[in-house]
Amino acid sequence: MLLVLISGFSMSQAFRTAAGMMAPPLQHEFGLTPQQLGLFAAAFHFSFASLQLFMGMGIDVYGPRRTVVVVFPLAAIGSLVTASAHGYPMLIFGQILTGIGCAPAFLVCTVFIARHFAGERFAAVNGAALGIGSIGLLLTGTPLAWVIEHLSWRAGFVAMAACSALAWLAILALVREEPAEGAPHQELHVLAALRGYGELFRLRHTIGIVALALFSYAAFMSLRGLWLTPLLIERHGFTLVETGNVALAISALGMVGSPLFGRFDPGDQRRRGWILACALLSASMFFALALHPGPAIAVALALGISLLSGFGTLQYADVRSAYPARMTGRAMAVFTMAMFLGVAVMQWLTGGLASLAGALQVERYAAVMGGIGAFLVLGALLFRLLPAPPRAAAMAGEPSQSRP
Repeated sequence: MLLVLISGFSMSQAFRTAAGMMAPPLQHEFGLTPQQLGLFAAAFHFSFASLQLFMGMGIDVYGPRRTVVVVFPLAAIGSLVTASAHGYPMLIFGQILTGIGCAPAFLVCTVFIARHFAGERFAAVNGAALGIGSIGLLLTGTPLAWVIEHLSWRAGFVAMAACSALAWLAILALVREEPAEGAPHQELHVLAALRGYGELFRLRHTIGIVALALFSYAAFMSLRGLWLTPLLIERHGFTLVETGNVALAISALGMVGSPLFGRFDPGDQRRRGWILACALLSASMFFALALHPGPAIAVALALGISLLSGFGTLQYADVRSAYPARMTGRAMAVFTMAMFLGVAVMQWLTGGLASLAGALQVERYAAVMGGIGAFLVLGALLFRLLPAPPRAAAMAGEPSQSRP
């Protein structure tokens, strides 16, 4: 059942990275500015992130299957709306619908794993799920580039809509998941469920976890999902298919990174140190990209960033161990919301940086990559300086106050 649920997550991965490959044809057809292109990419993540709290409530009360079966059809519908767009507002509307449809895609996988696997296996299994789900990133590499060059960008969105429909049918037919045993009936009331989120945010360590979540995944997705294609084409003269090949390699490494970090999870005592080190190393690679290296070094840095992005597996394990089991759905929802809200904000802000770069007499991609690196350093510092979770209390199943 987990593999079938991952098929929906795989399509979510494809949708969230399609904007990068679509950027050149969309700019050509609609005359989009860099800032408009950034908002187009961000629209998916804004709608995706904004519904994570409600998806967490739905999963806690109704179970992963019911939640994803009801919502996921909007992913295919939104893709078809985008494919038929004849103006910028319709492009944005299609992205919003797709983001809503994909909102429960990975959250249902994470909660399913948390409920069906022992805590010490969570990081490894979750990492494997992230790796398998990254097949969706492969689709938006060379295959999508080929479809765009030989057919059109509209055909690309139609193809993704068809794949989403197949994933939904598989989930409908093969997944038989019920709500967690003992789910509190009083939380069927929305206000009562929202009070559960209030309890989550009263735990002081929640803020530190959310702070890094806002910037870590956003850094990788802003590169892979938006700026990689324009950077390689405009800076280094790559063709669209050549860029697709690089994106394919980056995606393949991403499939390796998540299971790798999950396999070598150092445990609760050392995990946060690893997370901090990976975030800062990734930031240094973005700063190196800002310095306008040659094409071979630029591709190598992008590959390194992709491999390091697998440390998100450790962040999920950090969340899993920081809260009692009864709060798992909502804790994962808050974390996922922060991640994708961060993607939306970073893609929007980097679009603004790209538009302002000329006036500041800074090369466009130097401004974008330097900005991403700076955001990532900020997230790492907040993660380090804000309160950390009290591991013993969290693993015992009861929340407590974090250390100052």
